[in-house]
Amino acid sequence: MNSLRVRIGVLGVVLLAGLAAPQGAQAAEAAPAATVEELRLDRAVPQEILRRSGFDSVAPDFAEALSSADSYAEARRIVACAGSALWKRAVDRAQGRGPAGGDLSRDDDRPLYWARLGMTREVRGWEPGFGPLSEEQRAALLDELERTSRGQTSIRYPAGAKGLKRVLVTGFDPFTLDRDIRISNPSGATALALDGTVIETAEGPARVETAVFPVRWQDFADSTVERTLRPYLKRVDLFATVSQGRVGRFDVERTNGAWRGGFGDNENIGRTETIPVADPATQPQWTTTTLPYPEIVAANTGRFPVYDNTSVTEIPAGGTQAVVRPDGPTEGSTARAGGGGDYLSNEIAYRATLLRDRLGLHDALPGGHVHTPVLQFGTGNTTEVTDPVFVQNRLDIIAQVRSIVTVAVSATGRTRG
Repeated sequence: MNSLRVRIGVLGVVLLAGLAAPQGAQAAEAAPAATVEELRLDRAVPQEILRRSGFDSVAPDFAEALSSADSYAEARRIVACAGSALWKRAVDRAQGRGPAGGDLSRDDDRPLYWARLGMTREVRGWEPGFGPLSEEQRAALLDELERTSRGQTSIRYPAGAKGLKRVLVTGFDPFTLDRDIRISNPSGATALALDGTVIETAEGPARVETAVFPVRWQDFADSTVERTLRPYLKRVDLFATVSQGRVGRFDVERTNGAWRGGFGDNENIGRTETIPVADPATQPQWTTTTLPYPEIVAANTGRFPVYDNTSVTEIPAGGTQAVVRPDGPTEGSTARAGGGGDYLSNEIAYRATLLRDRLGLHDALPGGHVHTPVLQFGTGNTTEVTDPVFVQNRLDIIAQVRSIVTVAVSATGRTRG
């Protein structure tokens, strides 16, 4: 990758030049083993996806640059630059800028996912020549790489653009990879397709900024959602967290529940517990969408039907058994699943809307969760990494999310300063 074939002289003048080693970094630790996610990288399908997109050079180029670091501060600069460059390259590819790098369709989100894992594996196993890394230092490098390569540090809205709406959209990595390692996530593909774009709405232009999140329980417990969204929620006009949901349909999830149901994440780790948040003493069992769901459901946004999903699963007040409530939770009940279930799609919706409410924005900021259809391969395709039906399905989902956002902004009719 040309944009990453850089040496220290170039990398040193770009992002985060002033970052220093974390305070208190003491004794060095042995380089940790590759994670469950990173171990999947050597299988045939990820390697084919990287090769057919031109992203197969990302990790080797990054490793070469990292090996030249002569200090921890220099390593931080290299990591930040390379992570940001990977996000930009993935966005540019998705939006038709620069070379495709291979025959894999530009709308594909998987090259970003697998290339990032190649980079994190390099950081995890790196033994620098200037001296050993402490566990804290290595963790800080990995955090820097995760955030920059997910677009979480590059959210920018033009200053002083009068009449311009500001929209924030989030997506996810591919998941359930042990079920089918070929999986793509249309929410991640949508994030790449929409990042930095301007859409025309009935209320004027709207600038969309995006970020992608991991499918890992621990990252969410470590407040990755709040850390990313908090600086922007008071400045945007609308936000939508997006994830892959049910077959053949979109859902606007009316209610989000404070419960983790235990399904294994991309590290094959499950969590069954109340969603851990700051100030648990004031934590509600339920949060609600403030997206204009009647207008979204009524509009013709694309080929897939869109539903206002009001169902939840709860333990009623005074009860012990979970029951499904088609019309939402009852007073005093305990959450067991929101409309979006009890996995990380529900959790990002819960965290984002709880943050909205704790910032005092419930009545001022439209926001909530949208589930896309499951992205399916063509009939009979059980081995190929792509096919025309698969690509068309993803393109149609991306286009329909864009239309849903357009309708939502048009229905709110408000610009924030």
